Amino acid sequence: MKAARGFTLIELMITVSIVGVLVSLAIPVKEIVVKREQERELRAALREIRGALDAYKHAVDEGKVKASAGDSGYPKSLDELAGGTDNISTPDRQKIFFLRRLPRDPLHPDPAIPPAQTWGKRSYASAPDEPREGADVFDVHSLAGGRGMNGVAYREW
Repeated sequence: MKAARGFTLIELMITVSIVGVLVSLAIPVKEIVVKREQERELRAALREIRGALDAYKHAVDEGKVKASAGDSGYPKSLDELAGGTDNISTPDRQKIFFLRRLPRDPLHPDPAIPPAQTWGKRSYASAPDEPREGADVFDVHSLAGGRGMNGVAYREW
């Protein structure tokens, strides 16, 4: 009589437990990868918006964008960066665009909100340690709570 070939119950239990351990190790790694990617997108979006804000200010200083006396030279809203503004230094008043499109805060939970409303804004007149909105947009920050993988609060990036 031939012995039955196959796996014993103990071998199957060991295999299932090894697979369970591997899966439990893979889930936190995936969460870290997702968080790292969101933080990379946040850094890129902040760099892009801040570069556009600086370019807008530079255009005001060069006399290409109209600014009233007493204005800081920064845009009144983030939408001006992508929506364009008239170039007053040319006769046909061609529009100057500082962004192709305004990026969203990748950490903002509601995708239905317009991109400009996903960012916290700081006016030129507000203090750096207590950013407040005002007559212009001097800087932006994330509205997301929590801290990044570097230990710094997202709001302070």
